[in-house]
Amino acid sequence: MEEEKEAVMVTPGEVLGRSSDVKAGRGAYAAPHNNTVYASLTGFRRTIPPPPDSPDKRPTVEVTGHKAHGPVPQPGSVVIVRVTKVMARSASADIMCVGSKCVREKFTGIIRQQDVRATEIDKVDMHLSFHPGDIVKALVLSLGDARAYFLSTAKNELGVVSAESIAGATMVPVSWTEMQCPVTGQIEQRKVAKAAS
Repeated sequence: MEEEKEAVMVTPGEVLGRSSDVKAGRGAYAAPHNNTVYASLTGFRRTIPPPPDSPDKRPTVEVTGHKAHGPVPQPGSVVIVRVTKVMARSASADIMCVGSKCVREKFTGIIRQQDVRATEIDKVDMHLSFHPGDIVKALVLSLGDARAYFLSTAKNELGVVSAESIAGATMVPVSWTEMQCPVTGQIEQRKVAKAAS
């Protein structure tokens, strides 16, 4: 099977084609809302023709990483992230792991106010949900804007899994919304992930 070599560098969020014309392979995904195929990592675009006996005549377009090919966040992936910045309506985070595998590239995620929890969305206070440095388990919703993934913590098992207190100790969860410093006993507000029992 011949494959077309294209030395075209693409970056996450770049349009690779229409879903009616091409299939999304590795390093690419199809967005159902606009039938467009996007790149999900930085690398070289490659088009692979369909097998001769395939009823689907669309070629497959994939992106092969210019670095060693590590795991790539996809919509539906569960990721572990480190919060870098908390603002009034969103929190930014660096994605560290996809599933159980560590990423080899820098991927940025955004948790928007409406995606923090499933109930009372309008009452969410981002500063009482996350702090910079928190380790958070989240679900990838989509490749959002500004080349960052939109993330959600709106399930019981998603949210802060590890956080340091002001005193520098690793805090212990005491409820869905609170973690306690074992050194000072001080309680801090968080959107806590339910630990797997």
